[in-house]
Amino acid sequence: MNSSNPFKNFKADIPASVVVFFVALPLCLGIALASGAPLFSGVIAGIIGGVVVGAISKSPLGVSGPAAGLAAIVLSAISTLGSFENLLAAIVLAGVIQVVLGFARAGIIGYYFPSSVIKGMLTAIGIIIILKQIPHFFGYDKDPEGDMAFFQVDGENTFSEIINAVNFVSPGATLIGVIALLVLLFWSSVLSKKARIFQLVQGPLAVVVLGILYYTFTVGNSTLGIATEHLVNVPVPKGIDSFLGQFTFPNFSALSNPNVLLTGFTIALVASLETLLCVEATDKLDPLKRVTPTNRELIAQGVGNVCSGLIGGLPITQVIVRSSANIQSGGRTKMSAILHGGLLLISVITIPFLLNKIPYSVLAAILLVVGYKLAKPELFVKMFKEGWMQFVPFMVTVVAIVFTDLLVGIGLGLAVGILITLFKSFQNSHFLHKQEVSDGKTTINMTLAEEVTFFNKATILQELDSLPRDSFLTLDVRKTVYLDYDVIEILEDFIFKAGNRNINIKLISERGVVENPESFVQFFKTNPKIKDDAYESTY
Repeated sequence: MNSSNPFKNFKADIPASVVVFFVALPLCLGIALASGAPLFSGVIAGIIGGVVVGAISKSPLGVSGPAAGLAAIVLSAISTLGSFENLLAAIVLAGVIQVVLGFARAGIIGYYFPSSVIKGMLTAIGIIIILKQIPHFFGYDKDPEGDMAFFQVDGENTFSEIINAVNFVSPGATLIGVIALLVLLFWSSVLSKKARIFQLVQGPLAVVVLGILYYTFTVGNSTLGIATEHLVNVPVPKGIDSFLGQFTFPNFSALSNPNVLLTGFTIALVASLETLLCVEATDKLDPLKRVTPTNRELIAQGVGNVCSGLIGGLPITQVIVRSSANIQSGGRTKMSAILHGGLLLISVITIPFLLNKIPYSVLAAILLVVGYKLAKPELFVKMFKEGWMQFVPFMVTVVAIVFTDLLVGIGLGLAVGILITLFKSFQNSHFLHKQEVSDGKTTINMTLAEEVTFFNKATILQELDSLPRDSFLTLDVRKTVYLDYDVIEILEDFIFKAGNRNINIKLISERGVVENPESFVQFFKTNPKIKDDAYESTY
């Protein structure tokens, strides 16, 4: 694929951008509502995330916008800092910090998260999307779109909200939601394979048009009609002055406030981490397996947050819900992200009244399909077959994200992954082989691993202490390239113990064989293959 020609894949990128637009619109509004910010601030962030970040970023399929993970921080900050204008100054500062992090090459952090944790994150997001959209699907819209946390801003949690929805089903919203879901499934499984037109015109666009028509023809019907609270609610300006009046500008004098500075640093760190995690996840979903330059992504996000904060928008990150919708809809280049931002801008200026006729239940149907594709049941089977070392961090990440939030869940999954790595390192520091010789003296062959760290101290010490008296130890270090000084100290102490227990030692290295070495320290210090700054500087 010729990446130098951004227009080459328009046939794929335009339909994908339309789908992302319909997914992003309610999320932008919902996240703004959950953040306690003006609704238009979420739309601004969506536009900047698409157009500005999309233009600078080299992520081929990532889509940026206001992030659910920052909603709680923004909600608290508006109250703590005293005004939305003060928060905007913190967002601009956060963007500057992200640009600095990008130039400092901090983007490498994202590569330190295990694949099992990233897959767990994607699966958990899929499950959360499904659980969060069930109430909207049935016409229960108390909790705003975009609230992804387990404990919601309406005082409920993910599961209690579903229970409440059962008691407040809206027949009209549910009916068009079911119709939309059936059309989407039929569109993707049957129609898209019948004719080219059904590939160019995506199912989500068709069901949105269907939803608008349904609302129009059932207005006033007491049974099948849809109340306005179950429809998208885009701010409708009365004119140019009204439209421009929706923009808010930062109060830079607030930068002298330590709380504003702290908020800026907090937003920068959380937004950067969420972005790097989403970049890693999006690259895994990319059918072409392209790799996003993470440092460039941090710079792009930083510029986006500076621009968003300057004109009254919420903080921005790359967002996996929008990105996965882009991939599933056939997006091929970053033009789909840029176009979706352009569609947001054009639509809120020209047709906000039409957007406000879209039922939330129709958008919920679209997101239910997105969620299912991220959390297919066969993925759990696949991870289970890959072994417990992959399955356990995967499941911990899934459960933790569903019941807490993204960063907490990722942190717990990473912690479990590290513990498993340490456990395997503990197990694999050395290999023992015993054999009996003719005179009854036991010979033990111990082969050290390629890297032996202080995590291996306990197991090696245990093995050495368990050697029987009057035995013969062959210590093979031909494969070893790193030996921690703590382990060398244990071996040094063992020389003294071995003499008292009549244990003979033979050390085998690439330099040859040493019978009963007087000092391991001196040997490893002069061994050109084994490198360890610790004992080089100590001796």
